[in-house]
Amino acid sequence: MAAWVSTGLRRWRLAGRQDPSLARTTKTARLKDKIAKLKEEMGRLGKLEVRMLAEPDQQISLTDPDARSMATSGRGSGMVGYNVQAAVDTSHHLIVAHEVTNVGTDRAQLAKMAEQVKAALETERLDVVADRGYYKGEEILACDEVGITVTLPKPQTSGSKAKGRFGKQDFVYLAADDVYICPAGERLVYHYTNVEKGLTLRRYGTNACQSCAIKHRCTTGKKRRITRWEHEHLLETVQRRLHEHPEKMRQRRETVEHPFGTIKFWMGYTHFQMKTLKRVGTEMALHVLAYNLKRVMNIMGIGPLIAAMSAA
Repeated sequence: MAAWVSTGLRRWRLAGRQDPSLARTTKTARLKDKIAKLKEEMGRLGKLEVRMLAEPDQQISLTDPDARSMATSGRGSGMVGYNVQAAVDTSHHLIVAHEVTNVGTDRAQLAKMAEQVKAALETERLDVVADRGYYKGEEILACDEVGITVTLPKPQTSGSKAKGRFGKQDFVYLAADDVYICPAGERLVYHYTNVEKGLTLRRYGTNACQSCAIKHRCTTGKKRRITRWEHEHLLETVQRRLHEHPEKMRQRRETVEHPFGTIKFWMGYTHFQMKTLKRVGTEMALHVLAYNLKRVMNIMGIGPLIAAMSAA
């Protein structure tokens, strides 16, 4: 036992006496190898950056060329995939129209989907209920121009409310006089019109802000200004409609979320199995067809459905 300890000790001492220059050479070689690999990776990423910046949306996916970053409800979160749009009727919960896109948000999808539903149902008038993710003035205007009535909440994008200051909704517009009345009772009159991002905007203001007792609750600038879009009355009508029928948002959740939940359950946790927009669109179309067939069988029964299909 003692001899074994002694042998081990001598080996340790011999290792400790290794030539320092040899150790430095080995360490230097390892570092050079790591630096070379890092340079190689930087070169690869540099080429990917050039490709990415050349894309219209400055995005590339290495696993699916058509997949893109999708906005999610969680703060600071996101996922790479596809955006499925669906319109569901409130009577039977059937999917009337759907589309798969790789656009990361819903803001530009409202009018296009609503018009698809209107054409599928062959109707002159249509009532559409959507969530706040679809809110965009130009989309609401496009719907109004083709006889589509929309109901949806406006997202709170201004930071004034969060900071305890008055928001635009606290100012009352008097159409007859074309003025806004502020919370202090002052009139904000029309000053000028300009075009910003393709929108014609009217600007309103007042000179009474400097002597206002509640200015600190309104603005940090010299005076408060209000901007009004030339079609703002449509947005006000949408907001008034929502206040008069708040139950529509509950109806929306009970209508459209059910098919989405059912289809996702069928898909499993991996969701889409295919890649590229065309193939994913086909996969989704098959899911929608299966969902609608099963739904109709539950409503009508298999026999009447077969009879109706045969008659058609």
